[in-house]
Parts: sequence; structure tokens; C-alpha cells
Amino acid sequence: MSETPRDPNPPEHDEWLPEEEQTTAEQLVEPAGSQVGVTHEPPPRGDDAEEYRWHTGMQRPTGQPDAVEFVDVHKAFGRNKILRGLNMGIPEGMISMILGPSGTGKSVCIKHMVGLLYPDEGDVLVHGESVPNMTDDELFAMRKKFGVLFQDGALFGSMNLYDNTAFPLRQHTDKSEDEIGEIVRRRLREVGLGESEDKMPNELSGGMRKRAGFARALVLDPDIVLFDEPDSGLDPVRTALLCELIQEIHEENGGAYTVITHDIMSARRVAEFICVLWKGRIVESGPAEELFNSDNAFVRQFLSGESQWPLGME
Repeated sequence: MSETPRDPNPPEHDEWLPEEEQTTAEQLVEPAGSQVGVTHEPPPRGDDAEEYRWHTGMQRPTGQPDAVEFVDVHKAFGRNKILRGLNMGIPEGMISMILGPSGTGKSVCIKHMVGLLYPDEGDVLVHGESVPNMTDDELFAMRKKFGVLFQDGALFGSMNLYDNTAFPLRQHTDKSEDEIGEIVRRRLREVGLGESEDKMPNELSGGMRKRAGFARALVLDPDIVLFDEPDSGLDPVRTALLCELIQEIHEENGGAYTVITHDIMSARRVAEFICVLWKGRIVESGPAEELFNSDNAFVRQFLSGESQWPLGME
């Protein structure tokens, strides 16, 4: 495996995409008498003590291995520190949601997972393999494990729906056009667009573009599917329908689904595992039911949408 240093901010021109404090990897285990398997981050020190007073770093167990793991990841853009010692695991076989206030680094996490960004410090592991230490060929192969649904679907405006959905198969496989057609039409039927394959993106509603992007994210049978604010721009009814679709497709295909969202109702509908991210670190993470019943003041406030303390307008 190559140890050659990489550019921490590689350009986002890969054909894979459309255009348009210190902690070891082993977490400190709770003292005897606490919940078995629950781990915590070390308590903050010095200037961080007040800023991170709500960050227990509690990681409640799921019984599943991690598909993706962030190990003490730091990332800054100039003086703007985004990830500040992030330790987070995304479990296999579950629908996970990364929740948190705007600007706290949720979308930056996605870019680290697929190798579009690299940590300034720390490591990101996909199925136990270090993404920053991959060679270009290894990175290219690793990306085939991922399907990504971007906020607007990110469809090519010059291609109809069929060709947009077929694009990853033509780029990354040697399948014949007959095989590609079978896969594309099956995925379009799954998302309710079986009769729309000849339509151009500008003929599709916002909800249809989201579903089209979902179909394209699925054509390579990915092990991990990432949704970057899929409910952005959708009304409550279409958001609910998209959540149902995510559940249905996950039940059929399995895998590690990771959704970045601000919508708490979506989290209540589909999340099986929740990570609450704030100020570049995890406040708490664990099974959704436990997070919604957390006694952490910040987690309670954020997951209930209350206006009072500790999160304000800053």
C-alpha cells in the first residue's frame, strides 16, 4: 500500500462524480456498572472544557461492525476548523443519520468517506481500509462500494433519465448494453420512474429528480449509500414518500445507508442509528430510540426542535 503523501484537498474532477484533542482508535470504556459496550471520548481539557461541555462522546452499541469509521479526524480550511477530533462509526446493515446544526461538518464527512477530501490529522476507514493511504487504483475500486444521492440529484442535463442512470455502469463496468438496460430499468421501476426513462432532467419535478438520483446511486449494487440532504427542497408529503422509499429499498438490498439531514421527522421515520454532530465532534451516537430518549440536554433540544439552551443562534 502506498505511503505517498496526498493532497489534503484534491480537486473534485474525478469521473466518478457528475460535474456540475488526542484519542487512540480504541475508545475508553465506561467504568464497571455502566451499560455494557458503551464508550466515551476522553473529557475535554483546557479551553475546550466549556465549548464541549455537552459532548459526552457516548457511543452506544449496535452489535454491528462499522462500515465506515472516523478516527480522531481533524479538517480545517484555512483558519476555519470543521472537524476537530471526530470519532464516529457508521454501522453495517442499518439506516444511519448524521444530524447537527448547519455548518458543523456533515457534508464534509461524506467527502472524506469517498476520498474527495483527506484529513489533516487522523484516519478514515472503509471496511477497515485507510482511505487516505490508498493508491489511486485502490481509491477508484473503493468508490465502487458507494452510491451517492446529492441534494439536487446531480443529473446530467444533456442526458435523458435512462442514460443518466446507465452512466455509472458504462463508466465502471464492462457490461453489455443489454445487461445495462436490464439493471437500469429495474432500478427505475423500484423508484417509480419506470415510464419516464426518455424524459430529460428539465422535464422532471424536484421529487422525480431525487428518485432518479437514487436509482443511479443503486445501479452498481453499492455496499454503502450516502444521501446528502435528500429532503432539501421537498414538501413534507414528498419528504415522507422519499423516506418510505429509502426504507423499502434498504429492506430489499441491505447495506449501510447514511443520510445527512436537518429534518427531525425524517429521522423519526427511518433512522435506525443516529450520530449528533456539533462543533466538529460527536455529541452522542447510538440506536435511534436511545438517542431520542437521551438525557443529554443538547441532544434532547436538537431532536425535539426546542429553542431553549444550549444551542442558540450563534
